[in-house]
Amino acid sequence: MSNIFSRVRSFLAFKAEVDEAPAGKMPARLAPAWRAADVTVDRALTLSTLYRGVQIHATAVAQLSINVERNGIVMDETPALALMPDVGETRSAFLEYTVNSLYLDGNAFWRITRDPAGAVVNLTVLNPGEVSVEVEYDAAGNATVYYGWRGKRYTRRDIRHLKLLRIPGVARGLGPIQAAQIEVRGALDARDYGALWLSDANLPDGILSTEQELKPGDADQYRNVWYGRNPDGSDRDDADERSITERLRVLGKGLTYTPLLLKPSDIQFLETQQYTTIQMARLIGAPASSMLVAVEGDSQTYANVEQEWIGYVRFGLMKPLREIEDALTELLPGRQRAKFNVDALLRTDTKTRYESHALSLDPNRGWASVDEVRALEGLAPLTADQRAELAERRTYKTTTREATNA
Repeated sequence: MSNIFSRVRSFLAFKAEVDEAPAGKMPARLAPAWRAADVTVDRALTLSTLYRGVQIHATAVAQLSINVERNGIVMDETPALALMPDVGETRSAFLEYTVNSLYLDGNAFWRITRDPAGAVVNLTVLNPGEVSVEVEYDAAGNATVYYGWRGKRYTRRDIRHLKLLRIPGVARGLGPIQAAQIEVRGALDARDYGALWLSDANLPDGILSTEQELKPGDADQYRNVWYGRNPDGSDRDDADERSITERLRVLGKGLTYTPLLLKPSDIQFLETQQYTTIQMARLIGAPASSMLVAVEGDSQTYANVEQEWIGYVRFGLMKPLREIEDALTELLPGRQRAKFNVDALLRTDTKTRYESHALSLDPNRGWASVDEVRALEGLAPLTADQRAELAERRTYKTTTREATNA
């Protein structure tokens, strides 16, 4: 009973410590443990699975084009800010920097450059580790956000802040590495343990055992002799005899030697690596097929992989895409809206795509023109000669069919 009361008193004391802690800080008793478990971005990227997951996101977004719409209609000429947001970088590099910042830090910051009239002329992706975020409240409770970067203070007019995961009352966004510190630390520990298994000098090569009672000092003497040294641990003087001793072991007094042998699969910790890959793919939100890992009980067919990619775009990649779209839309003039063209990621195989085009061009049920279908395939509209040739083909097919039926 006294043990129960002791635990209750300990819990109440801890709860009081939590309640009295300043906002945004943890109790002192937990702070050292948290710092010990902290994993930096550079350290986390040494995990091949995490590195690959972030690279998949960046590669997927970097290959997408950005359309600009006005009143729901795509503009014929895309504004320069959407074509090349940063004049010092390619559009793909700008998107890659932004996506990597979101997944590695949970935040991305754009430094806004304006012309004398106030129009946005350039966007530069900042290192999120160099940017601080402060929120100040006036007497009426209205909040103003300030950003600190390289010794200067900026407002939202000068820096645009993108977040991967928003939490009420928290100024910065939350990224997967910051949210799952314990899991990332466990993956690092498992990786390091497996890599150092064979090179760790503290691991025994084998076990010398006996059923006889050993006197103090006997174990050290037997170990020294086993490794070709004198019983007192000193090196032997005779090189030839030492060479023979290194190849030959003589056991006595009931000693037996048992080597520590592991199968190659055990040494490489293959099951642990498989689990870690799935764990990192789940954490970062990357498709398992792209991470080259098969989920147990899941048969990877073409249809499954296609559905996996559709789900990846809709419920994984769409978050950073929306962040970039909304931020660009706020910086574009007038009622223009930026929107990614995700068709490149959702396109099916050639045969299925052409069958869909045939349905859309069907004379009785179709809803699209030839030029619209060609635009979806990245082709220019038909020329006059091509239209005439196509009409001639259709006339020939119709005539042939009628003659056959007659």
